[in-house]
Amino acid sequence: MPVNPVPVQQWKCGAGQPLLLIAGPCVIESEPLVMQIAERLAELSSTLSLQIVFKASFDKANRTSVDSFRGPGLAKGLEILAKVREKFGLPLTTDIHEPQQAAPVAEVCQILQIPAFLARQTDLVEAVAEQTARRGGVVNVKKPQFVAPEDMVHVVRKCEAFGNPRVLLTERGTMFGYGRLINDMRSIPVMQSFGTPVIFDATHSVQMPGGATTGGKREMVPFLARAAVASGCDGVFFETHPDPDRALSDGPNMVPLNELPRLIDQLVRLRTLALEFARPAE
Repeated sequence: MPVNPVPVQQWKCGAGQPLLLIAGPCVIESEPLVMQIAERLAELSSTLSLQIVFKASFDKANRTSVDSFRGPGLAKGLEILAKVREKFGLPLTTDIHEPQQAAPVAEVCQILQIPAFLARQTDLVEAVAEQTARRGGVVNVKKPQFVAPEDMVHVVRKCEAFGNPRVLLTERGTMFGYGRLINDMRSIPVMQSFGTPVIFDATHSVQMPGGATTGGKREMVPFLARAAVASGCDGVFFETHPDPDRALSDGPNMVPLNELPRLIDQLVRLRTLALEFARPAE
């Protein structure tokens, strides 16, 4: 059976626990920007007693256009992420795209994220599960836009078979026609029924795929995030940036950094209510 709650360095995610917040820029644009965002998130974690994991990608390998910014690459990206951990003490996560990336990334990051489009790639799941298991780390698998929540049990079983029962599943929307994602909040309890904590990806859920670059409606993030927490999700994933309109990747979806504290406060209060409602009647 999967572990629940899942330990993430000093935090715990899952049944009966406070929200786990995964936040950071879409991609590592520069070291100064990453450190600026991480410093603010570390301040929020400390002053408000929040469970925050820092997230940033070293390579956006699934960009629509050949001209899209991809990031600094594996070596430089891990160097910057390691500095975040050393300076601010936050657990780290990033996404990987190839099995050979699992070992070096697991040396730095506590959570390895498998992107939605790659969640059915057994070799990748095997590499991530094995490498994180050796180091006490966690696998986070994003539910593909084309997979029913009931079918995510198979990737959970793969992770267990390859040695790691510390698994998170992330809901990030389902394709509806062309250029539109929808969120079925029933996915949260369905995937929790496997024994796994479930994260809600609030920013990728507002993407509008299509065209040379992916669009999005960041003004919809608070509505979906509040609905997901009220539905019982165990954590929320945000991409955030000081100036999303100038971001090099996924700007239309990202929450402005200065708006994040107010939204998080709302979600923390909703989590308290959701946990109360989930308690068995005496």
